[in-house]
This record gives sequence, structure tokens and C-alpha cells, in this order.
Amino acid sequence: MTSEPDHESIYLSSGIQAETISINTGNPRSYHQAITEPSEIPPVEIFGKLFIPRGPGPFPVVIVVPGSLGIAPSHINKAEHFTSSSIATCVIDPFGSRGVTSTVANQAQYTFAASAWDVLATAKTLLESDEIDATRIGAQGHSRGGSAVLSAASISQFMQDDFSLLGIYAAYPWSGHQFLHPKVGQSRIRAVIGERDEWCLPQQVQGHIHAIQLLGGDASFRLFADAQHSFDRDTPVEMIDDASVSPGAPTVYIDDDGTLIDPRTSLPDQNLTERDLMLYSVKTGHGRRGAQLGSQRDQAKAFDDDMMAFWKDLFNL
Repeated sequence: MTSEPDHESIYLSSGIQAETISINTGNPRSYHQAITEPSEIPPVEIFGKLFIPRGPGPFPVVIVVPGSLGIAPSHINKAEHFTSSSIATCVIDPFGSRGVTSTVANQAQYTFAASAWDVLATAKTLLESDEIDATRIGAQGHSRGGSAVLSAASISQFMQDDFSLLGIYAAYPWSGHQFLHPKVGQSRIRAVIGERDEWCLPQQVQGHIHAIQLLGGDASFRLFADAQHSFDRDTPVEMIDDASVSPGAPTVYIDDDGTLIDPRTSLPDQNLTERDLMLYSVKTGHGRRGAQLGSQRDQAKAFDDDMMAFWKDLFNL
């Protein structure tokens, strides 16, 4: 299913106008298909908003991947910060072409493997732009998008792809899916999450980053005190009544070839699907409806300061 791209003109406060770009991605049914059968992945076209800084290029770029509520003003606000520091920004829309408006109530509308595939497809699209420095491409994901950018870093390693992202900033990611051997190559990784997050489990994210470190990856973690999910939104904390969350569900590990490992047996099972495990989490009492998100006090600024420190250091700015 495809839809027309959003041609709405988006201007930053600096006057920079977004360019709508087409991204040829796909809908892999599983991580296994993404790694072992990439030519069999059903294609889909999604769109992104590309913001190019003023001045001479080529520029480093950060791909911004939204979470389950889709693109919010806070994601566009990242482009304000990045472009003011001579960093291009590509905010992608994973939902529109897939006929999805939100995944908060149902995360199974398309796979998490497809979310990761979007990241790699966007990076390869940006490689073709003369305005982008091909050696300095990074990705920043929020919530489900945070899961996507972390998985993308490992998928590219197991595919033995020639390309790898220079950096990954995972904002309050869902780490319910983790590669058993989370190789990230030369990608620098940072994950941040609030200690009061009701959507994603901070301890699970800590474990994910520690596993990357144990394999020699350049990875760091920060816990933000008293912060909820999406604490960078700079909007008051609110309850999302229809959110379906299961932060306490068992971690699902993924074998090197993308096969899901059944947490009940510790054995890889190619017949097991993401949806099977989501339903299992609900049936075993881990799932619930309703979860909070939003910001208090100066939490959004603290997030942006941490974010910019990471990207400026990585890009040598």
C-alpha cells in the first residue's frame, strides 16, 4: 500500500525549508528475512523530510526515526538543533505509506525488523546525495525508533554490509528485542532513558548496552532522574490511555541469522514470529493499557544538551 508523499512545506526558524525525499525500503516479515533473504523483502516506498544547513557542504547527517505516535513537533525540533550546528537532518515517516496512523495500541501492524530496515534504507538513500558527507551518517531513534536504530546497527554487521552507521543515539528505546551477539562494528552507540519510563524498561536498556560493551562496542548509557517516556517532548506529562505496553515481558534474543530465540526454551525457532511473542506477553500478564509520557521542568533541555554533545563530538564539530 502506498500513499502520496506529504508535500506540506516545513520551515525551521532559520528559514531552512525541508525537502521531501523518497526512500525505497521494505516490509521484511522477520529479522531472519532481512539478514538472509534481503532480495525477497516486499518493497515499500516511504518519505522523509530532509533539512540541509546553510553554507558549504557536504554535511554530516542524522536520520531521526519517530516512535509509536509518529512524527511530533519534538522531532522537527531536532532539526532546529542539528542544522544550527551544520548537521543535516532527515526525519522519516514510517507510517504514511503503510497506512498506519499510530502503533501505540497495536505494535504488530508491521514488524520491528521493518523499522530497522527503514533506517538502513534511508542511510543508503542519503549516500547518493552530494550534499551529504557519506562518512558521517548517523541515526537517532525515539522509543520504537530507538529499537530500530539499535537493531539496524547489528543487522548491517550480520549482513556483512559494506556500509555502517557512524553513530547511533537511542532515545528511551524498547530493548525487548536484542541480538544475542549485538555486534555494532565501528558505530558509536549511546542510549538514554528516564528512570520512571512506563513504556520501556530501563534495566533492559542497561543490559543491552552492557552486552554491546562486552563485545568491544563503543557504547554508553545515561539514566535521567525522575524522567518519563518521551521526556524530550517539552509537553506536560500525560496519560496515553490506549497505549499497550509490557515493559516487564521477557527479553527476546535474536540469533546471528535473525532467528528469534524462544525465551521459554532458549532455542532458536524459525516458525516463531514477533506477533507470537507479543501475544504471549499479553496472555502471561505482562501487558497493560495506559502509560504516561512527557516532560517536567528542564528535562527536554537536558535531553537536547546530551544529544548535541554526542553528535558534535562524533562529527568533530
